[in-house]
Amino acid sequence: MRLTIQLCTYKRAYLIGRVLEALFDQTLPADQYEVVLVNDGSPDETSAVVERARGLARCDFTYVVQANGGLANARNAGIARARGERILFIDDDVLATPLLAAEHLASDAKHGDVVVRGAVINTPSLDELPVAVWTLANYSGNYFWTTNVSLRRSRLNRIGGNFDESFVEYGWEDIEVGMRLRAIGTRAVFNRYALVFHYKPQRTDDEPGTFRQVRAQARTALQLRAKHPHWRVDLAIGTTLPQRWLGTAVTRSGIARRLGPLLPRALARQVLATDAYYDELARAERGG
Repeated sequence: MRLTIQLCTYKRAYLIGRVLEALFDQTLPADQYEVVLVNDGSPDETSAVVERARGLARCDFTYVVQANGGLANARNAGIARARGERILFIDDDVLATPLLAAEHLASDAKHGDVVVRGAVINTPSLDELPVAVWTLANYSGNYFWTTNVSLRRSRLNRIGGNFDESFVEYGWEDIEVGMRLRAIGTRAVFNRYALVFHYKPQRTDDEPGTFRQVRAQARTALQLRAKHPHWRVDLAIGTTLPQRWLGTAVTRSGIARRLGPLLPRALARQVLATDAYYDELARAERGG
């Protein structure tokens, strides 16, 4: 088996069928890849949706249902069942283009034992997709972002073969893997044709959930920095001196809360989320 496409899902029954359909409709010959999906304890209709989609699978398809253990734990459950020489990690809110699997393997054939960073285009709708052409407007500097990234199984084994399951709350478990890969000198290449659409709806109906997630991300950010005290981590989590100064100034001044009602809804959410992130960073550092 040349390639395993591995993804995990939680409470996304409304999306996972579309996601699987796209993975089953790859140009790569069906006997050269498999899809491994881990349901991390979803309480919704995910399993029913998956079983309906199963009939469309041309490639081998493995479906694992487990009690909720967090994303790192679910990734490891998927890795344990992966048979591919290369593992492609994506998320459950990602719609693959038909060339995705083939292009990851093309990069492997050209560059060898490297991390392959695929292209990601954010979209607020999966029904009205933008043109499938990556541009610099979609640039991300993430070295190992499991929205669309692959590596050889043998390379993953060199850093322990898994994700760190101490990352239970939201965020940074993929960046942590990336730090370990960098430490052994792993090179990364970018393939703009290994393309996915990342569903990023402009929602306004779950602000409490958004802020809970942001605060959890702040706590795991400090967990990442404790494990990998490196300037790359400080830059990623927003704790370089300039970033921290700006974030602390915004939080202490209360300007985000005062301006929030005056700003457009989407911008207000972003400003208030940043305020919540730095507030939680400070609280976690104080041990509160």
